[in-house]
Parts: sequence; structure tokens; C-alpha cells
Amino acid sequence: MKMNHVGIMVGDMDKAVEFYTNALGLKIVMNNTKVIEERETAIGRMCIAVFGEGFKGFNIAHLVTTDGIGVELFEMKARQERHEVDFSRLGIFHFCLQTDDFAGVIDKVEKFGGKVRMDIMRYHPEDDNKPAKMVYLEDPFGNLFELYSHTYEETYASDYE
Repeated sequence: MKMNHVGIMVGDMDKAVEFYTNALGLKIVMNNTKVIEERETAIGRMCIAVFGEGFKGFNIAHLVTTDGIGVELFEMKARQERHEVDFSRLGIFHFCLQTDDFAGVIDKVEKFGGKVRMDIMRYHPEDDNKPAKMVYLEDPFGNLFELYSHTYEETYASDYE
């Protein structure tokens, strides 16, 4: 099994594309495109099947990470203003990206309207040979994401305290 893409609900497509490309370095595959509710095309019928009758349309953009994982952005016509984090609810609550430019990405996240949610942490602060670090961030719409300095396997290959 391979990861293909993740879908993220955003509040303003232009701002989202700017954030995910300029702050996080993703590449545009398909820029902001309007989708309306209709039954004439396969895409129209698929959207009705997924979102239900009366979804009112949305804007969509497709981006990709440097390792080929897709990020599908949705700006629904009918939506909340901001993502409300509720850790008591089941479901996916974040995604994680990896970078070699940890400090630079954090600076860009704040510059383009995101937020740093915590201090940077090291998984093994007692061992200089294990420098893996992480931080939780938000996009401009309150969607949580994590930033890693190392691969998932490198980070968790040994116990941590």
C-alpha cells in the first residue's frame, strides 16, 4: 500500500494555494478549478455521490509534495469559517510533512498566515546522535499538521522518552 493523497478543507482557495506552495513548497498540479453540482459528467455524478445532493459546488486545487504525495484542497461554497479542533472526535486530526529546512519552513508558515502550536521538540534530547525533531503547526484555516526533520522510520526506529 502506498499513500496517494490527502484532502483538506480550506476557507479561501487563493490563500490556501499561496500557503501550501510558498510556505510548504508544494507544487501545483491543477490550480483553482470551480466544480458545480451537475449530472452530465462523470465528475459531476461522482461529486453528488460523495457530497450528496445540494452540495452547492466548490473550488478544488491539486498540489503535490516533492516525493509525489498529492494534496487536494477543497473550498466548499457552504462551509465553516475555520476548522475547529476537537480531540474528542474520531477521525484524522493531522497530516505530517518532512523537511531539511526546519527553521525556514516554520518562518514561512507564520509569514503566510499559519501558526506554530508548540515549541520544537526532540524525540531523544539526551542523545546528540538522534537529532529527530518535530513541531505541530496550523495552516491559515486551523488545519493541524506536523513537521518532522527525519523520516518516520528514523524517528521511531528506537524507543524514546
